[in-house]
Amino acid sequence: MVKIGVLGVGHLGRIHLKCISEIKGYEPIGFYDPSTEASQRAIQEYAWKRWETAEELIDNCDVIDIVTPTLYHYELAQLAIGKKKHLFIEKPVTQTLDEAKHLLELRDKYDVKIQVGHVERFNPAISSLDFSSLHPMFIEAHRLAPFNPRGTDVSVVLDLMIHDIDIILSLVDSEVKLIQANGVAVVSPTPDIANARIEFENGCVANLTASRISLKQMRKMRLFQGDAYISLDFLEKNAQVVRLYENEPENGYLTEWDTGLGKKYIQAEFPEIQPTNAIKQELKSLLDCILKDKPTEVPLEDGYKALKVATEISSEIERRLKEIREKN
Repeated sequence: MVKIGVLGVGHLGRIHLKCISEIKGYEPIGFYDPSTEASQRAIQEYAWKRWETAEELIDNCDVIDIVTPTLYHYELAQLAIGKKKHLFIEKPVTQTLDEAKHLLELRDKYDVKIQVGHVERFNPAISSLDFSSLHPMFIEAHRLAPFNPRGTDVSVVLDLMIHDIDIILSLVDSEVKLIQANGVAVVSPTPDIANARIEFENGCVANLTASRISLKQMRKMRLFQGDAYISLDFLEKNAQVVRLYENEPENGYLTEWDTGLGKKYIQAEFPEIQPTNAIKQELKSLLDCILKDKPTEVPLEDGYKALKVATEISSEIERRLKEIREKN
């Protein structure tokens, strides 16, 4: 059994407690949270032990699950790594790139497994796709959510958009060439709605919109490539793949287009969805990597790359907002 402890038992932290309790192979050792109210709620709901200090909990575990506000990720992560503990760290991995870079150095020095909580990687909509057939050249993503003060310790870019940034970076096999972005702070000190345009060296363009002041939820992404259009709904957990063929497919087609340059045959596919709990799946994934001594599915490098792009988007938004303030 792999002994695991959780740091932070707010809303998301308690979800982690529940998922860990259901995973065979983990031995729940307890949690640490400075909030008496949050701790009492966690004890009542899941009967986990509350430890007096984070360090004491870390000393008694093999794996530490960090689900605290981002502000504390770096401090707790370096403490755990220094004690040779494996880590799960919620996104964004740290507040700054320098902090994330130092964690990479510590990971290599102490040879521990670290997985970053980019949970959409484990969404059934993504898991259903054959990545070898994906070569997107235009991507459009919308991630909208009603206002919740719980996430306002960071901007909407680090709170919501970073999910789509991570997915896009995992899909596009190319370096980022140019980033353009704009955003507006409406109800919190940092941007609550943002739009970014990312150009890649291979010509792919991604257009991302994120808002935490929407009246409805939406988590959709559309991928366009030469022979297909792929629609993903992360909220409803489904996917649709529309493919274009030069010749009539053997297994039939939905419709045909006369393009003037010849016929195109259209076929719609609905990949089989395996219903899963994405948070539970990512925590199980880390356990599997530890037991089999293999690389984590969302390594620290990916957390660093997503944070780098998110940081550049945030800087571009701040630059544009500064220009507007100076003009007025």
